[in-house]
Amino acid sequence: MSLTLATLLPGLFLLVVGGLLLLGNSAIVAAFKAMPRSPVATAVFFGGATLWFLSKIWTLSEADFGDYRTALFVGFSVVAVLSFIYVPDFLAVRGLAAIMLLAATPLLDAAYMEYHHPQRLFMVSVVFIGIAAAIYLGASPFRLRDFFGWLFATAGRARLLGGVMAGYGVLLSVVAFTY
Repeated sequence: MSLTLATLLPGLFLLVVGGLLLLGNSAIVAAFKAMPRSPVATAVFFGGATLWFLSKIWTLSEADFGDYRTALFVGFSVVAVLSFIYVPDFLAVRGLAAIMLLAATPLLDAAYMEYHHPQRLFMVSVVFIGIAAAIYLGASPFRLRDFFGWLFATAGRARLLGGVMAGYGVLLSVVAFTY
């Protein structure tokens, strides 16, 4: 992945999510509040994270336990299916956290050793914030529900966060074309 694309994608993501928070529509607020326990969000986020992770397992080299790839693939597939069945609570949040952790690798790889582009740090910083949030929410997924409850308690908080996210998304989108 090129550094331009690796900077543009998080910028567009922040712009979209920030724009949704800025709108403050009641349907959008309800969707955000329902997301942590939503079966649809669980299927999308945890299902997507499972497929992405299993594809990484399947393409392991021999140096990375590639000799055990089939056993690992079957084992993690069983764990994923059993998670859907027995622990569906907040599985969408854990899936979103896993997607963030999986997405961080190609984004950070694109900026690796690009010292002659100091503006890459705008993207790298937001990716590391996402990694920290993913680790925290993966361990305590109910905290996202609590955060949404706090965020939408007053309309000003959601709009302020949306404005900051959209503004940083615009900044990243502009920075993406300066490489």
